[in-house]
Amino acid sequence: MKKIFFLLFMVLLIFSSCNKEKKINNQPYLIILSLDGFRWDYPQKANTPTLDSLKKAGVIIESLKPSFPTKTFPNHYTIATGLYPDHHGLVGNYFHATDLNNRIYKISDRDAVGDGVFYGGEPIWVTAETQDMTSATLFWVGSEAAIKGVRPTYWYTYDWTIPFEDRIDSVVNWLSLPEEKRPHLIMWYYSEPDHTGHVAGPESDEIISLVEELDAYLADFFREMRKLPVFDQLNFIITSDHGMNATSNDRRIFIEQIIDTADIEFMDGITPNTNLKVKEGRLDKVYTDLQSAEHLSVWKHGQLPERLHYGTNIRTQDLCVVADPGWTIVTSINQDVSAGDHGYDNDLKDMHAIFYAAGPAFKKDYVHPTIENVNLYILFAHILGLNPAPTDGSFDNVKQMLKEDE
Repeated sequence: MKKIFFLLFMVLLIFSSCNKEKKINNQPYLIILSLDGFRWDYPQKANTPTLDSLKKAGVIIESLKPSFPTKTFPNHYTIATGLYPDHHGLVGNYFHATDLNNRIYKISDRDAVGDGVFYGGEPIWVTAETQDMTSATLFWVGSEAAIKGVRPTYWYTYDWTIPFEDRIDSVVNWLSLPEEKRPHLIMWYYSEPDHTGHVAGPESDEIISLVEELDAYLADFFREMRKLPVFDQLNFIITSDHGMNATSNDRRIFIEQIIDTADIEFMDGITPNTNLKVKEGRLDKVYTDLQSAEHLSVWKHGQLPERLHYGTNIRTQDLCVVADPGWTIVTSINQDVSAGDHGYDNDLKDMHAIFYAAGPAFKKDYVHPTIENVNLYILFAHILGLNPAPTDGSFDNVKQMLKEDE
């Protein structure tokens, strides 16, 4: 009898192992690259043969509309989760977590960035890992933290000094691993053209040169991808978190000339949007003073326009202030204005980003109308064959870019 049970156990073990191997072998691939601050119209201004060929080979979205505020960390995490910043909790690049005894989150604080307590929702790599799919991330926002107790199988602490070509090598190495160790979801990141857009401005010659340099890196990347035995199985997405608007010292809003900063408990961020925590009994006065100012808009907590999907999370404080396009909020301590900035109303087209996609899941030479980036998570999950977590997006908004058999 023991021998019979042992034989049955071995048969079941072998059967389950075969099923697991079959499942792994049948899993799709998705490689997602974010080019920070890549405005939707940069390819129209520069020579970008790689992106042009990608458009012919697959899908382009006319423009990808970011979530408000149009900042880096909130939008990268929105892309990963399909939730608006108000719902996933990264309400800015810098904020006081009022729900966590006013703990401060800022992008330069590695301890905060790596602490899963700040992150709500379920990023796509957590969805993958909990459904037996191996994932890898290279500097994607949130991937350094254990979210729901889960991290990607492969991940790195952010290091801006790592050359762009070395990041390509990392992706190649991951896809060259044995099948049982190989990630099927890869999300990686370049910090350009955001940096150059801030320093030189989005209309500068420097930004055109930088965009063309990035296109050359993409050519190197796809050249390496074509050498892989699994190339024909790979789905690629090239996207971004937000765009860029031209700014200058001629369009500054001195906040201390509008309100008495003694009435403010703290300001989360400076420009072009900021959230204010006001001292008790001073809210109406500060609100009235800001309402009378030129070149900015202000709303009380919970009263922002519904289209912004923002301002109900406790971390957005008492007041949300946003400068008009091209204008910058400054203080006496921080007066210098960069040549370009983002964070403005997401209806501003300059805030919109790129989206290119190609691979076996996508149609060819297809142009899709503008969509919000909250719809991307559900697209990722569908391509990867994963059961998605609840999101603010809808599959109906993305299904037209997929082949009919998808």
